[in-house]
Amino acid sequence: MTQSIELMKRTDLPEATPMKLNAFKELLQAHADKQFRLMLPDEHTVPVSFHITEVADVQKRFIDCGGKLHTTHTCQLQAWVGTDTEHRLMAGKMADVLTLAVRKGVLTEGLNLDIEIEYEDVTISQYPVTGFTVTEDAVTLRLSRRHTDCLAKERCLPQLPMVKGADPTACCGSSCDC
Repeated sequence: MTQSIELMKRTDLPEATPMKLNAFKELLQAHADKQFRLMLPDEHTVPVSFHITEVADVQKRFIDCGGKLHTTHTCQLQAWVGTDTEHRLMAGKMADVLTLAVRKGVLTEGLNLDIEIEYEDVTISQYPVTGFTVTEDAVTLRLSRRHTDCLAKERCLPQLPMVKGADPTACCGSSCDC
């Protein structure tokens, strides 16, 4: 057990910074002989028998509630747990799948997209990859939660008057004179 702990390497990216595709491919290639695993934000792991059933280039164009146009562009990997409980995905095989995705025109060579994992537990969710752990037998991606947010707060949320000297981040309530 001590040897395993000494070999462990953990890297967390700066908060809210998703892992990029190029760094992901390098990680997989550097540890090709290790298993590839996923850790959910609640510290539970996706069963080790998962399959990556899709590699997708996901582009989203949308307008926020204030009328501003936005775009996002990610590489999304869909993880699925099937009935083949003996299946194990190796990091090298995952790297090969990404190479195939470039060769087949799904991903564009050199386009350094954020990596997301799509996984269904109770509901289908997308998780940004925000870190990883390497042990003697596995590369484990650390997944974080995504949150919704209003992207046009300055335009669509009412500006409430604050009492002079009040904390501008505090909400109105019995402690505020809004």
